[in-house]
Amino acid sequence: MKDMNLSVMRTVEEIDVLRNQAYEIRRKLIVLHARASTSHIGSALSSVEILVALYFEIMNLITDKFILSKGHAVSALYSTLVQKGILSEECLDSYCVDNGSLHGHPDRTMIPQVFVSTGSLGHGLPIGVGVAFGAKVNRDRDRVFILLGDGDLQEGTFWEAANMAGRLKLDNLIAIIDANKLQAFERAANILPIDIVKGTFLSLGWGMKEVDGHNMTELIEHLEAMPFQNKMPSVLIANTVKGKGVKAFEDKLEWHYKSPPIDQLDMYLSELRKI
Repeated sequence: MKDMNLSVMRTVEEIDVLRNQAYEIRRKLIVLHARASTSHIGSALSSVEILVALYFEIMNLITDKFILSKGHAVSALYSTLVQKGILSEECLDSYCVDNGSLHGHPDRTMIPQVFVSTGSLGHGLPIGVGVAFGAKVNRDRDRVFILLGDGDLQEGTFWEAANMAGRLKLDNLIAIIDANKLQAFERAANILPIDIVKGTFLSLGWGMKEVDGHNMTELIEHLEAMPFQNKMPSVLIANTVKGKGVKAFEDKLEWHYKSPPIDQLDMYLSELRKI
């Protein structure tokens, strides 16, 4: 298990390997959504670097726990698990098809490698707080990583859990906000401005950092610095772009719902760039 307070400098070559992993995951995602004709590719594409940093560098996959609170972006998690070799490539053939095992939200009953089933926004953090507190009670070294979307932050259960995490001093818990600035029908800033989010976390006793969510080096350095402050839960605000990687998708609200037309698949794949 990596030391929680030790940051290891990566070489340019090592970071480039991780960037290549992100590129391959994005290729999988575009094909997956075009083939299944499903929504939420924008939400999935914004979270790719975060997932690569966690699964390829940061997490101990035996003891650490990962919760995808923004469950509608589960295609990014599935593609990451395939790229990591945890799921087989053939598993992707069952994504959002009749009688398929890969559903449109994380489902532990079908995929045991998914730690907890999620879907309704706002519940990932409450579950994570319970898991992190249980680890503290049992004197385990387990850490809990929760990936959240902008929409998660507007739910009452989320803030109740954030308050409890601060009170319990859960320094084995980190909430990562995929701040892609867009949600179902509106820009997040018009509903819950990020400055309010930051101030509320700080007032509830969290350590906080902010990062470019597509910069692999910065992501890893910040995640390795967990906990950000002694005896406090950590929140990392990862500034991302919805639909990142394909210019036609980037920062476009409609790609919360649209799927890539199968007859334009080659065009989107050729446009895809390494970030």
